[in-house]
Amino acid sequence: MKKCNLKYILVEKQQINKFKSSYETLLNYDTFTIEHNDLVLFRLYWKNVEESLMLNDRKEKYEKVTDSTSSENSKEEKSEEHLDVRLKHCLAYVLHTSGTTGIPKIVRVPHACIVPNIQHFRVLFEITQEDVLFLASPLTFDPSVVEIFVALSSGASLLIVPTSVKVLPSKLATVLFSHHRVTILQATPTLLRRFGSQLIKSTVLSASTSLRVLALGGEAFPSLTILKSWRELGNRTQIFNIYGITEVSSWATFYRIPEKVLNSTLKCELPVQLGFPLHGTVVEVRDTDGFMIQEGNGQVFLGGRNRVCFLDGEMTVPLGTMRATGDFVTVKNGEIFFLGRKDSQIKRHGKRLNIDLVQQVAEGLQQVESCAVTWYNQEKLILFLVSKKELVKDYIFKELEKHLPNHAIPDELVLIESLPFTSHGKIDFSELNKIYLNYTNLKFEYKLNGKEELWGKLQHLWKSILNLSEDSSKIPDESVFLNSGGDSLKSIRLLSEIEKLVGTSVPGLLEIILSSSILEIYNHILQTVFPDEDLITFSKNYVMKRKFNDVSQEETSGKSLHQKFVMPLNLDTEINAFIALSRGSQILAPNTTVFLTRFGHFPSACSSDLISQTNIQNVKTLNPSALIGKSKDSTCVAKVYEDGTPVIGAEKMELHVRWRSDTGKCVDASPLVVIPAIDKLSATVYIGSHSHKMMAVDLYSGKVNWEQILGDRIESSACVSKCGNFIVVGCYNGLIYVLKSNNGEKYWVFTTENAVKSSATVDPTTGLLYVGSHDQHAYALDIYKKKCVWKLKCGGTVFSSPCLSLIPHHLYFATLGGLLLAVHPATGSRVWKHSCGKPLFSSPRCCLQFVCIGCVDGNLLCFTHFGEQVWQFSTSEPIFSSPCTSTSEQEIFFGSHDCFIYCCSMKGHLQWKFKTTSRVYSTPFAFHNHNCSNEMLLAAASTDGKLWILESKSGQLQTVYELPGEVFSSPVVWESMLIIGCRNNYVYCLDLLGGNKK
Repeated sequence: MKKCNLKYILVEKQQINKFKSSYETLLNYDTFTIEHNDLVLFRLYWKNVEESLMLNDRKEKYEKVTDSTSSENSKEEKSEEHLDVRLKHCLAYVLHTSGTTGIPKIVRVPHACIVPNIQHFRVLFEITQEDVLFLASPLTFDPSVVEIFVALSSGASLLIVPTSVKVLPSKLATVLFSHHRVTILQATPTLLRRFGSQLIKSTVLSASTSLRVLALGGEAFPSLTILKSWRELGNRTQIFNIYGITEVSSWATFYRIPEKVLNSTLKCELPVQLGFPLHGTVVEVRDTDGFMIQEGNGQVFLGGRNRVCFLDGEMTVPLGTMRATGDFVTVKNGEIFFLGRKDSQIKRHGKRLNIDLVQQVAEGLQQVESCAVTWYNQEKLILFLVSKKELVKDYIFKELEKHLPNHAIPDELVLIESLPFTSHGKIDFSELNKIYLNYTNLKFEYKLNGKEELWGKLQHLWKSILNLSEDSSKIPDESVFLNSGGDSLKSIRLLSEIEKLVGTSVPGLLEIILSSSILEIYNHILQTVFPDEDLITFSKNYVMKRKFNDVSQEETSGKSLHQKFVMPLNLDTEINAFIALSRGSQILAPNTTVFLTRFGHFPSACSSDLISQTNIQNVKTLNPSALIGKSKDSTCVAKVYEDGTPVIGAEKMELHVRWRSDTGKCVDASPLVVIPAIDKLSATVYIGSHSHKMMAVDLYSGKVNWEQILGDRIESSACVSKCGNFIVVGCYNGLIYVLKSNNGEKYWVFTTENAVKSSATVDPTTGLLYVGSHDQHAYALDIYKKKCVWKLKCGGTVFSSPCLSLIPHHLYFATLGGLLLAVHPATGSRVWKHSCGKPLFSSPRCCLQFVCIGCVDGNLLCFTHFGEQVWQFSTSEPIFSSPCTSTSEQEIFFGSHDCFIYCCSMKGHLQWKFKTTSRVYSTPFAFHNHNCSNEMLLAAASTDGKLWILESKSGQLQTVYELPGEVFSSPVVWESMLIIGCRNNYVYCLDLLGGNKK
């Protein structure tokens, strides 16, 4: 920066303090107020511009020096602190890095930097005139300098063989160990592997080998189990792990594998440590903030007073400069163990993975000669295998599943004759990618020769993604993906694999995968890809998953749109003041303003906050206890502890089970909590489950008030009518049930043409209910007149819940076809639509200015109410979680499959993100701390059953609790009670205890 007299610099907000502390002695600066995407612009003023300009060659050459004494002193001082590339005899050699494990760059190496390597290896390997060293590295690879000068400076022999011999492993082995009796071999693990395990054992590391020293470096060291399997009994070769980077001239550390470890018969899974620094070398391990660590994980930095090279255009470098390696390690008890390169660390299925681990496990299998793993196009994990003998891919996959977690199992296995390698002796990953590309092209060239072949391939993909044995029987025609162990994420993977298989996109296929049988999926593909092919028809005894024309007479009684009321309601005179809470901090409070004002219970500070732009009327700054009195006496709480204890108990907060209620099967629906304004102690939780039960549970005691058995599984969350007398819920059998809220009796049933997973939304101004269906339609229902007001085809399955904006009066629907639709609530006419390109499982969320939604492509999208996209915020994995806004509507919270909970500003800037232990599917809930009304908290759940309570402004963890099952339900909080469903068949109410601030 100083050399080019830099005037401006952009600094990440989180790095500002580090930037200031690093350069405060060198420059002055002004901070601009311009901020964008967490970056701050600085204008720089160098304290000694003349000195910085001295670095310019031309100025230094021709500038007149007025004070020669001062100048000499300055130069002497400078030479003591910096290494100058222009000094005579400074450089030993110049080379260009290959870029195999980093960005290609020019490296100019001083004599003082490389000589310590040569001197130390002469002593370490005890080189004599009798030794024969093999020049394994090409002259473009810096280890060749060490090989050459270790030999020449010791009077030893240096063996150089033609490239034509190097590429023939058997011939090379004969030349090295039979003809010339090589004693010292410095090589990459890849070069050694090319000999093959049989040749290594019989020749390279045999009992009678001439090889005295084997030093392996340049790549991750093989596992000790593999290494020991390569040695013949009686072999005495000394084996070293050497490590370094070109930017600090060749090697930096060494470790000799102890003889007792090599001779041990015990299986060893531990990696080999990097060992000890070579002469003049400093090794540091630093965390992500740049601080040195003595224990734990971090990145390696290498350097030393004279272990300094010039990179690219550098003219001077401070002595003792430390270079980042891009290599991650773990430090345990002072020993450093290699974890992998920065570019080997990937995010897959929401979890971090080091692909070197996959390679090591695969290489440990008996049938595997050698292997390599690539992260192809950052979307597919490909395992390339060289086998010792003919092997079955299914067997390899089964073996890998024994040793690797699910997120580490490769997508594909490709058998090859031998691993390609670069001129430097490393695995050539670009060549492997070409091999895979040719493999896929060849594979797809003749893949689809007719519907019979497609049927077989579809069955193979089905089994592969659901982890079913390939040897298992044929998949039954009527099998449904979700019922066979699939989920939303796996369905997206199946869609992707099918589209790659057929070589084209298949519109509408995701909806078919989620709701229909494998035979229907097959027929849908045929209609799209092979429209001339005949479809396979269902057999006479085949029963579709859902026959919507076969529901019971009781349930079809609701189809008549003009049936008289079963129970007349005097809605004009009856006052039904209540507050309803649902996922994402959505609050409905119809009639509450009038009622509470009439009886003197409504705080004037909240009167202006009852109209807001959320799904339903949102009381933006409503403090629940302010509306209806203080919390129930804690002495009345029946605490239940037997279901688990807090995983991490922050000192000031804890979650304890208040009650739990058994629903009979998984609870994926989110709770609806309705609190009557007259008697808040009769507050009720409404929730359904996979057992077909719809339940009403007393909020405070957990007593079941009523339960109603519906026609199929319930994943839809309930919605309360404007009057409060009815609960509306969708069902897998395609019906929308209107139940009386006081006893659960069926009041009206409306029929759609497919499953209903969408949760209904009520319009607090008209009382209409809006809901979507897997039949690709949106509906507006007048439950009082028992009729459908309008029906709209949405161009895709409606999985998520609609969202209502009061100003402007818009209704938003999202589809699995990737469409976001704005609809006029009264007529159902389209106002605008936007194609997001990928499926939308997330529900849209409104605020005063914007509507936001999460997408399967990992982006949170923000639009104006007129359809203009304002910004998008990217995560690394799909977003199924629906956004939740803060009461001030300044922040938006959501979760991602990348295992993070995010907080963004309404401008799309990241405020904070919190790392969880699993994917976040559900929607967060923002709420006031009941014990400190000025503090806002956030409740969120990850799929592994963890409930996280965070401080909403900072993302700081307050407490976490683990439920005994997976969680896809979203939490709802009232006062100090958190309600949520769990896949262990229970709905839970937990008390949030503590959190007092004095």
